[in-house]
Amino acid sequence: MTAAIFLDTNVLIYAALTEPEDKRKKVASRKLLARNDAGLSVQVLQEFYVQATRPTRPNRLSHDVAIGLIEAWTRFTVQAMTLEILMAALDIKQRHRLSYWDSAIVAAALALGCRELYTEDMQDGLTVDGLRLINPFL
Repeated sequence: MTAAIFLDTNVLIYAALTEPEDKRKKVASRKLLARNDAGLSVQVLQEFYVQATRPTRPNRLSHDVAIGLIEAWTRFTVQAMTLEILMAALDIKQRHRLSYWDSAIVAAALALGCRELYTEDMQDGLTVDGLRLINPFL
């Protein structure tokens, strides 16, 4: 299984749940989700569910709506969390001084053969083992 690009959780969140002032982010996110060459990870889908349905979120999604979106997004290649991903994430964390959770996202993207990772949470333009991190909201 391979993918050209990898989408982080914030891309899914902005596509599904944007406040009026974040319309630009919603448009950018939906454009990325319209692609057919994207990959995700189980971690990204888990984080989406937790963030989209959390009780303190204004206009949060219901369980059923969040599950429906997750099921729709399984049309993309989805990287499972494996022991290999865990070990790669720990190595990436050590070498690049990223958080563990960001390193796990990077490791999943690399495992899928992605060239680009779209994320708001990491340094725009950083390259990790050939994977370019891009903030699509700048």
